Amino acid sequence: MFGGPPPPPSEEERKQQEALANQTVTAALTTCLLLYLSPFAIDYVKRLV
Repeated sequence: MFGGPPPPPSEEERKQQEALANQTVTAALTTCLLLYLSPFAIDYVKRLV
């Protein structure tokens, strides 16, 4: 607003942000997969007991 926009991120900052974004997406997909498979795992364990 005052003084204009901030400078663009450096190449190193951009790479760090991209790595963090990739890590976040991977963690979210892993969580979704585990939540999807958890009822099957619980059912399997109940059958063993």
